[in-house]
Amino acid sequence: MRLATLRDGTADGRLILVSPDGGHYAFAPVATLQQAVEDWASAAPALRAISDFPAKLDVTQLAAPLPRAWQWLDGSAYESHGDLMQKVFSMDPVETDRPLMYQGVSDRFYGPYDDVKFPDEELGIDFEGEFGVIVDAVPMGVTPQQAMEHIRLIVQINDWSLRALAGPEMKTGFGWIQAKPPCSMAPFAITPDELGDGWRNGRVCIDLLVDWNGDRFGAANGEPMGYGFHELAAHAARTRDLAAGTVIGSGTVSNANFREVGSSCIAERRGIEIVDEGAARTPFMSFGDRVRMEGRGPGGRPPFGILEQRIVKG
Repeated sequence: MRLATLRDGTADGRLILVSPDGGHYAFAPVATLQQAVEDWASAAPALRAISDFPAKLDVTQLAAPLPRAWQWLDGSAYESHGDLMQKVFSMDPVETDRPLMYQGVSDRFYGPYDDVKFPDEELGIDFEGEFGVIVDAVPMGVTPQQAMEHIRLIVQINDWSLRALAGPEMKTGFGWIQAKPPCSMAPFAITPDELGDGWRNGRVCIDLLVDWNGDRFGAANGEPMGYGFHELAAHAARTRDLAAGTVIGSGTVSNANFREVGSSCIAERRGIEIVDEGAARTPFMSFGDRVRMEGRGPGGRPPFGILEQRIVKG
């Protein structure tokens, strides 16, 4: 199933089920995606029973599939990205056998075609292409195998970052506030079966195509996560229950051969330049720039739809 949220003037929008061809939709039997995830045992069969899609879909009218969430937890599960950043900034390796994760702002997720406002270009505006999952209620202390059963939907995310603020905030030891504004989501939240063989071992094993101002910037594959989403969910639930509708991100999709496949964020490209050339030459984003992200699924289909946004002065 592919689910989306139609703007209707409310904060949470109206949940719709998208036709297999992606061109039409039907209203869901529950009003919002949050409601569906909270009662997935009842909502999922009712959604799967829908076979008539009478309305033509205009993707520009879609909000994020989950316009606001109880919780957004972002991992850093790609070792190639983490290792490069540590090398660039001469940081000591993080000595831990647990996933890296932080809790970010969740009261808003930008829609797939929204303009995104920032106050100043000098803040180091950067995109970060990720995959993510939405879980139902996860009990405290679950195992990774148990957590897998709570993954209900998969999403594609642009985790916006302000790089000039990230370093100073990290040094405080209290985490990010200003450096991590709201994220964006691609149009469709999908059930894992939509990916077929592209969903393996709790990982989204498809390419994430990233274009910046019309030029291909990266095409990294999502498979080489150091921890799968089931392991990230179990880590987050170690000492607390996770509310239904919690969103968990993979961190920047990255591959060890990033020089060949490209990158999913500017910071990684700049890091490669520092290592190879001694200095970064790729700038961060400017007002008016556009970024486009597309997960390329089996058969070349974009299962999450297209995420395409422009940054503007706020």
